[in-house]
Amino acid sequence: MHDQLEPAGQERPGEPERALRPLDGFTVGVTAARRAEELGALLERRGAHVVHAPALRIVPLPDDAELLDVTRALTEDPPDVVVATTAIGFRGWIEAAEGWGLGEALLGRLTGAELLARGPKVRGAIRAAGLTEKWSPASESMAEVLDRLLAQGVAGRRVAVQLHGEPLPGFVEALRAGGAEVIGVPVYRWMPPVDLGPVDRLLDAVLARGLDAVTFTSAPAAASLLRRAAERGIQPELLAALRQDVLVACVGPVTALPLEALDVPTRQPERFRLGPLVQLLCRELPGRVPPLPVAGRRLEIRGRAAVVDGGLRPVPPAGMALLRALARRPGWVVARGELLRALPGTGRDEHAVETAMARLRTALGEPRLIQTVVKRGYRLALDAPADTEKYGDGTA
Repeated sequence: MHDQLEPAGQERPGEPERALRPLDGFTVGVTAARRAEELGALLERRGAHVVHAPALRIVPLPDDAELLDVTRALTEDPPDVVVATTAIGFRGWIEAAEGWGLGEALLGRLTGAELLARGPKVRGAIRAAGLTEKWSPASESMAEVLDRLLAQGVAGRRVAVQLHGEPLPGFVEALRAGGAEVIGVPVYRWMPPVDLGPVDRLLDAVLARGLDAVTFTSAPAAASLLRRAAERGIQPELLAALRQDVLVACVGPVTALPLEALDVPTRQPERFRLGPLVQLLCRELPGRVPPLPVAGRRLEIRGRAAVVDGGLRPVPPAGMALLRALARRPGWVVARGELLRALPGTGRDEHAVETAMARLRTALGEPRLIQTVVKRGYRLALDAPADTEKYGDGTA
């Protein structure tokens, strides 16, 4: 993953302009610790600039004494039911047990247990180990697994539940309330990253509205990011940004729980996979940018670029600050002093506005989009309302 890429869509002199990709001009944060490269590549192929900040690290399974103790206990006193929740965790558990010399014993105990698989990936991992699951929910929902177990009755049964990086208190408590003995199997555990620098930079970017979206693929990652913001004393500002300006995309409802508990709205794909998550962003981010009819052109203002009549126009940060300030009141004159305050930095020379404006007009490739109003300031040359019908959204 690269957080210092050139703006998406930057063309070299002499190269023909290529077709606009759905995420061109947008910046997306990736908090995943595993499969981050895969997710980043999917986003970049669709034009996004990706900022990678793993919010967690995974404790290696062979080094986890807690998992070793649980594995020994299950080989000595076998479970009646085993709930497998993730493919990587189940495979890792079997591999770790083999490394400890407990592989054959564990497989023997699992063969005699009722194996429940949360979804198709973990079902594949179970079969790859030479085992057979008894049942798997079509919804891939732990709630459906819980409903099945409670409907069957769990009183007096020994149930092993593979944890996927964090405890499942509601799930475990419901089983215990039903009379089950529940053994949590911590197949991998999340810990804070050794280097908090990337996480802090991502948090700063969210606060500065330098990201258009942040993705989460696990609830522990979401909880870890929120916890780090609280440690820095910036959680209220983070929540305000996530509630209003930065799209939060989660791979599924379980991942979204820590955020939604703090009233952060999230978007989730119908299928809990990386591909659908990226497709969701490809729909949602362009849809959040209302097109403006300006000087006979169609102007879209994306996170780090403008789109003029369907062509991507990368814009420097100072120019984007000016363009956003003008777009907040399209067609109205914005004074130089107000534009100066919008520029990055704390300079007081209004000549900086003129310089940045000249560069902005060059970047847009059409000087007429922005009009100079003598002795007053600048404005977007918004078309008359009658002309907006051809753009389909009536923006005025």
